[in-house]
Amino acid sequence: MKRVYVWTLPTRLFHWLFVSLIVGSWIASEENRWLSPHVAMGYAVGVLVVFRIVWGIMGPQYSRFGDFNLRVGPLKEYLLSILHPTRHYIGHNPAASFVMVAMLITVVLVVLSGMLTYGIQENRGLLAFLHDDYFHNMKVFKEVHEFFVNLLLVLIASHVGGVLVDRFLHKADGTLTSIIDGHKNMEGEDAVLSLLQKIIATLGIGGAIALLIYALSVQNNPITVGYNKKIDYANENPVFVKECGSCHTLYPPALLPKESWKKLMGDLPNHFGDDASLEPSDHQTILAYLLEHSAETSTQEMSVKMMKSLDKPDIIAITQTPFWKRTHREIPEDIFKSDKVKSRANCKACHSDVEQGTIEDNAIKAL
Repeated sequence: MKRVYVWTLPTRLFHWLFVSLIVGSWIASEENRWLSPHVAMGYAVGVLVVFRIVWGIMGPQYSRFGDFNLRVGPLKEYLLSILHPTRHYIGHNPAASFVMVAMLITVVLVVLSGMLTYGIQENRGLLAFLHDDYFHNMKVFKEVHEFFVNLLLVLIASHVGGVLVDRFLHKADGTLTSIIDGHKNMEGEDAVLSLLQKIIATLGIGGAIALLIYALSVQNNPITVGYNKKIDYANENPVFVKECGSCHTLYPPALLPKESWKKLMGDLPNHFGDDASLEPSDHQTILAYLLEHSAETSTQEMSVKMMKSLDKPDIIAITQTPFWKRTHREIPEDIFKSDKVKSRANCKACHSDVEQGTIEDNAIKAL
């Protein structure tokens, strides 16, 4: 049987780069401190999808959407005769065509919802300008993003399953190995690249790689830059720093609501087992500062999630809040007892920016 050249080099490069970036971004999503690489890979995936759409319109024969079989009749016929097929497809069979289109649409939705989540929840990236208007709904955007990610995983599983089934039932076609060497064992015309298609492929795939390198290597680039302002507490309120930061982590006022700060400052002679009484003027200065910059006044992720987690906004121990417990539930007890941390209240052991008024994911230190 003749070997036909089906998948040209750009199609195969797209496929494997697409797979690598999706796997990489999924792995990076497992750790908050890897959020920036996760986002960088997500943007690169977005460029690849744009390239694949253009490739589906202007690419070589078997990669074009016009070659996809997206009709219900052929799909039904293909599935009913899968054990003894009456027709062999050089490009995508009907089932693969439907899954491929669904995957491309879903990836577009994953990337867009990810950009929205990053901008609105993290106040970072190209869509950070939406943060001030929509920060109250950050959870909704994150859940939408996670829904499309889970849908994509289902489609990927379907795609891989279909390839493996084809490998088992129609091994002679060489479908599985075709995405490596580009050839199938069938009768047909070889795919050929025009000069324009080579230029498009270079720009599309090269652009995705260049964007990934740029986003990973350039600090404060527009794709991952953050807009939560760091605070110089020593300059803004030296009494707060002297009286609070000299004994423990300088907790940002935006971590607790007003009622919590009032309750905490109202019982300083019994401050978690210590007498932390202050001169009346210092007490007034610090309390006023805490109330002015409490969680109610902040749009940061930590403040919004803290407020939404509290049934009664007067809890004074940050580590006893539902938000803190939920966020740290997967950290082993040994970490908190280690010499580097020593206490659950020692936030700065892991959050390098906590004493600057922010708790950014990319500022979490690895212990």
